[in-house]
Amino acid sequence: MCEQDDLEEFARRSNELSRRQFGALALGVGLAASLPKLANAAETQGADIEIKTADGTADAYFVHPAKGKHPGVLIWPDIFGLRPAFKQMATRLAESGYSVLVINPFYRTHKAPTSADHADFNDPATRQALMALAGTLSPATADTDAKAFVAYLDSQPAVDKKRKMGTTGYCMGGPFVFHTAAGFPDRIGAAATFHGGGLVSDKADSPHLSIPKMKAHFLIAIAENDDKRQPEAKDVLRDGFAKAKLPAEIEVYAGTLHGWCPPDAQVYNHDQAEKAWSRMLALFSSSLA
Repeated sequence: MCEQDDLEEFARRSNELSRRQFGALALGVGLAASLPKLANAAETQGADIEIKTADGTADAYFVHPAKGKHPGVLIWPDIFGLRPAFKQMATRLAESGYSVLVINPFYRTHKAPTSADHADFNDPATRQALMALAGTLSPATADTDAKAFVAYLDSQPAVDKKRKMGTTGYCMGGPFVFHTAAGFPDRIGAAATFHGGGLVSDKADSPHLSIPKMKAHFLIAIAENDDKRQPEAKDVLRDGFAKAKLPAEIEVYAGTLHGWCPPDAQVYNHDQAEKAWSRMLALFSSSLA
């Protein structure tokens, strides 16, 4: 899942961006405040929490509407990890009526934050540190973590266990979404990836090969420059979901660069990020019954 070939591909893809464009891979904490305000937003309650896993204690953020039970959603962040932008995204989703858990995928190494403010992936030291963190993850760690995180959500009074659960992932989080949907086919009803990395490869454990194990409906939002590097990936994914008879909305978002969705990216594409967000809400509304 995050083996050396995948990490090298991530690095090659990142190097295609100019330094000016590198905001897709650089944190800008001030930009997170640009998320649009939701009309009739539900009042929410959020807190930093810890979750016991088979490998240790994971730090995470859990936010939900202040009243009632709601579908659970598990968010897998990108290589920069758990940070204010993802907490704001989780809160925004909770305001739409979901109980949302966003996690630190690197808890085995150290607690969040796992990258500095305004971290630049083009800086050799930063890049080496982040790639080393990503290299600690694998299908085995994903299995361990998904079990713990799904169980945590289902243990919360704010989560409606009678309704299906959703999961989303960004960049390196995309394969974790596939793994979670395949590992919990009767629990995960909707899944979405945004500029997901390494969803299709020629390896025996390529995420797309797990589609037959799933029951979830999917949204796959692809960055335009990712599609130019691997144009066949979208067709492989469409074919896989069609053979599994699973609904899947797979789209290349015009004018976007890898990493365009989190609002702390300097190449954050507001209009296309909002389109992707609206499609995710439509997916959840129709599939988390």
